[in-house]
Amino acid sequence: MFFDPERAACVLSRRCCVLNDDAVADAARRLLAAERSREPIRQLSLQYPDMTVEDAYRVQRALVAAKTAEGRTVRARKIGLTSRAMQQAVAITEPDYGVIFDDMFFADGGVVPFGRFIRPRVEVELAFVLGRPLEGPEVTALDVLDATRWVTPALEILDARVQMTDPKTGHLRTIVDTISDNAADAGLVTGGRAVRPDACDLRRVAAVLYLNDPDKITCPAGLRGRGRRDPRGLRRPGRGDLPVPLGPRCS
Repeated sequence: MFFDPERAACVLSRRCCVLNDDAVADAARRLLAAERSREPIRQLSLQYPDMTVEDAYRVQRALVAAKTAEGRTVRARKIGLTSRAMQQAVAITEPDYGVIFDDMFFADGGVVPFGRFIRPRVEVELAFVLGRPLEGPEVTALDVLDATRWVTPALEILDARVQMTDPKTGHLRTIVDTISDNAADAGLVTGGRAVRPDACDLRRVAAVLYLNDPDKITCPAGLRGRGRRDPRGLRRPGRGDLPVPLGPRCS
């Protein structure tokens, strides 16, 4: 499938909405059903080729509303695609955002039920644990650092309730699919040594991800160029002007 970055950038830069309310609600319902059945849905970007980022956040908000109506509680928020290289790869100019619910946290050293997910993957992250909530467009980088009580290593569990590759066309999911799908968020494990945000240069924090045997490294995961390079990214809890709650924030 040929990827046209100019067309993608044109579509993603549009701040208008293409989907009507019924289409947004239907997409949210199908995403929720996919999570329960562990059967991913067809890509929304194929169903709605002109779908915009604004539409995707509308779907995500509808999905979050459905889950909170069932009794789930928003405990934290996710910032994804924070590196410039990743943003360029999907033709966007800002991170994407998602919600972390209370039932998505797993204890350090605990057991994560594999059967709960469709296609789980793991990424090494930094979690910012806030001592007070942040809200509003006027939040500055210093406000974020001042509100951060601890920074701790974290493992983010990702999943795909939308097909990553369309079986008929080979079309890869796009950013609107990922954002609609709660930024692909599925779980979070925090642990290890927590530090104050000014105790080290977070731009130079690096991590190594290995499977079972630390002598058999499977994937180096560097965090260079992230974290404090632009902590103002934490001021935006996602489209919809929701406040950043107390607790971990995955970046």
